[in-house]
Amino acid sequence: MAFIDVVEWNDATNDVFVWKFGQNKNNNLSTFTQLIVRESQEAVLFSKGQILGKFGPGKHTLNTENLPLLRNLFGIPFGGKNPFTAEVWFVNKTAPLSIDWRTDTMRYRDPEYGEMVPLAAKGRYGLKVEDAERFLVQLVGTLTNFTAYDLTNHFLGALIAKTKSVVVAFMQANQVGITTISARLDDLSRFLKEPLREFWESYGMSLTGFYITSVDLDTSTEDGKKIASALSDRSAQNIAGYTWQQKQGFGVANNAVSRSGDMGILGAAAMTGMMGGIGAAAMMQPPYMPAAGGHAGAQTAPLAGRKEVFCSRCAKKYPATSNFCPYCGNRYNPCPCCGSDNLAGTKRCVSCGAGLLTEQAVGGFGNVCPRCGQSAPPGVKFCTSCGNKLT
Repeated sequence: MAFIDVVEWNDATNDVFVWKFGQNKNNNLSTFTQLIVRESQEAVLFSKGQILGKFGPGKHTLNTENLPLLRNLFGIPFGGKNPFTAEVWFVNKTAPLSIDWRTDTMRYRDPEYGEMVPLAAKGRYGLKVEDAERFLVQLVGTLTNFTAYDLTNHFLGALIAKTKSVVVAFMQANQVGITTISARLDDLSRFLKEPLREFWESYGMSLTGFYITSVDLDTSTEDGKKIASALSDRSAQNIAGYTWQQKQGFGVANNAVSRSGDMGILGAAAMTGMMGGIGAAAMMQPPYMPAAGGHAGAQTAPLAGRKEVFCSRCAKKYPATSNFCPYCGNRYNPCPCCGSDNLAGTKRCVSCGAGLLTEQAVGGFGNVCPRCGQSAPPGVKFCTSCGNKLT
């Protein structure tokens, strides 16, 4: 029977938490075997399902003085080179900070847009083995080593579920949207670290560091790609200074010019609104005149059932009862037919094509109310704004 005289772990690395000595050998030890434990390591001996003892850094001789259970398990008398069989596990007690994690898709109702958006979070964390016995009993089992990959894979489901629930709870409680969450990553990391710390402690480990590096749209999903594209378009519009309605007009113009064919330059110009700024969609609509007294600069009551409008300047949504856009200050210029906001001076509604009369056009041939200054077409006897009788 061959005896092992020296037991040690030489090639420890930060990504290996636990290593079993002699996984390919017969673990025949003797009461004179030298156990060498290096700094940041701890050795644990198992035999017949029981823990014989734990050893910290240093050089140890395995005998009945430091392994009192040997006498009970094997009946080994004190002294002599008596054999016994045991498993020696080395635990790495350094704190690696290189374990990456990532969640799958989590759905969240964004407070700015009021719609469900797909999100994905990722980050990095570090763990340190504090209780070697608990860690070995609960996690290692029959493995010969236990790496950072094994740890991440073993806890993947539990880690993702806990992380997703805490991230969504934080964003909902603080009303954080996808455009502002990047500024709150430090707060979110601290908020998430505490429940995860308690989770790892139950397995004999301490969470030495936890960081969320990003919470972004999950562009691996189809709706995530569409939302990312829409946000990119909105940013480009804000920088370039054009609205969504104007962008649609650009597309109509390009199509009209490309399809002009026999229409010639004059036909293409008419289709694209070069003559008077009337778009193709507007020209195809029947003529429309607003209610008496209506003009582009005056606020009117929102149409029945219409609660929100999109600003013609910044394209953001706001209540139809507002006189001005709360985001850019643009005055609400409603279409009297559909209620859509239009830029000042627009002759036809960009949404429904209805004709819009400017205040100057109406006032040029009608009456002016002496009480409120509202203009009215000829023949109108009472002001539609304040009800005053017109002369």
